[in-house]
Amino acid sequence: MAIYRLLENTAFGPEEIERLVTAYEQTLRTLRLKDRNDPITQLVAGKIIAVGRLGIEDPAEISKLALRELGSWVP
Repeated sequence: MAIYRLLENTAFGPEEIERLVTAYEQTLRTLRLKDRNDPITQLVAGKIIAVGRLGIEDPAEISKLALRELGSWVP
């Protein structure tokens, strides 16, 4: 999964990683992306991590902000 590869070299703790993975999965469902090897999932993972660095703890809010930033990718 793209997000795990990106999280390998970060300072996020286990709880933060769990929140980010939850937000990532929620965002992929919203975008109807099922193929985890699709290059777009890498872009989504990067946005989730960037939003996660803002200190937001709610996975739903992280997903919402990432979707807003992705803008043109939202179906």
